[in-house]
Amino acid sequence: MSSATTLLKNHLEWLVDEPQKWQGLIAENIVWDLPYAPSLGHPMKLEGRKSVLRHANWFAGAVRNFRFFDTIVTATEDPQHAIARVRGEGLITATGRPYRQEYVVFLTAKDGRIVHLREYFDPVQAALALDAPVVGVSSRSI
Repeated sequence: MSSATTLLKNHLEWLVDEPQKWQGLIAENIVWDLPYAPSLGHPMKLEGRKSVLRHANWFAGAVRNFRFFDTIVTATEDPQHAIARVRGEGLITATGRPYRQEYVVFLTAKDGRIVHLREYFDPVQAALALDAPVVGVSSRSI
């Protein structure tokens, strides 16, 4: 198992359940790209440890009982890169609605720490759970 695959598995296991352990995985200069997050009013890119920790804390408070499952982590030829496909679910605190999501996460490691994450998710599923407007989709359809 490469450094990146171990870090990615630990990232998914500890992000919500063991935030203190998770904080030990991330580099000071971490960058977390969330290309679809702007459609929900969130930043497209989180730069630096403080910004990433703030986002992780927000998520832990916004989604109760969140868990990842059906995790598939794939190593690449470069041991500093790994890819995961994973499902997640929880309950949105503000709406009480279920949140179900499928993610694809790319991770880059350097010196045994996470220096870059790129996370893809379905913003429509998130918007429906958050009761946020989605053009062309009725929130009553869930």
